[in-house]
Amino acid sequence: MNARRSRTAGRRRFSVAQRRMILSGITPVTVVLVVLQLWLLTATMNAHLGGDDSVALPAALASFACLLLNAGLLFYVFRLDGRGRAGG
Repeated sequence: MNARRSRTAGRRRFSVAQRRMILSGITPVTVVLVVLQLWLLTATMNAHLGGDDSVALPAALASFACLLLNAGLLFYVFRLDGRGRAGG
């Protein structure tokens, strides 16, 4: 019990208004990353159909980076909501 209390004591709790503001900032970033991934897919398919396969690997790496960023934001939102800890 003391270990759990000491872990959460160092973390700052945000008010509902602050959490709403943080989520309002995360949402457009997520939308931009998803649109970027769709654009990468479209540009890569266009290049592939045009006979240029040299853009496939860089586009895949960029798309994977977008995936990691979105996963990190999702993890942060879960931690912000309190669902990131066991039993929460």
